Amino acid sequence: MDEQLRIILIIIVSVSIFGLITFVFIKNYIRNKIDFLVKKEKDKNLK
Repeated sequence: MDEQLRIILIIIVSVSIFGLITFVFIKNYIRNKIDFLVKKEKDKNLK
């Protein structure tokens, strides 16, 4: 029973860490994309 519980906890922690890292990368990518589009739109409006 202890071995199964340990394996389950390792899987849960691994998936959580992977999900968190993926979330941070996607959040930064979307933020950079939005900033780029906003800057492009501002430059377009100034001309």
